[in-house]
Amino acid sequence: MSPVLPLPITPADRSACEATEVLRRVGEKWSVLVLAVLREGPYGFNELDRAIQGLSRRILTRTLRTLEGDGLVSRRVTPERVEYALTDLGRSLLPLIIAIGEWAIEHAPEIRQARARMSAQRRAHPAGRPAGAP
Repeated sequence: MSPVLPLPITPADRSACEATEVLRRVGEKWSVLVLAVLREGPYGFNELDRAIQGLSRRILTRTLRTLEGDGLVSRRVTPERVEYALTDLGRSLLPLIIAIGEWAIEHAPEIRQARARMSAQRRAHPAGRPAGAP
């Protein structure tokens, strides 16, 4: 399916779009953090657990299984530990994730200003949008 969807966009269009699942995965905060940590090289489960504070072991397990299922992370059992590493597919996604992060940093002031404007508008018109607004 083309990245340009015909209008109206239906639920079937969204579910058939190849990009939907990838964008969901990249939108998950833990997935991106795990991929970023694994960029440095293979990690054992406990090492990952210590490297990402605030991430429960249950969520780490679920995140790793999902990333492995998507082919972005590999899992290898050794006598000493279970080791996780980026696959070639996972490494190919990293530059795109980094580009989004760089874009976010570059445009953070504009985003903060837009949010502040919206908050001010909401405070000025608590019942809804100002007259004439879409």
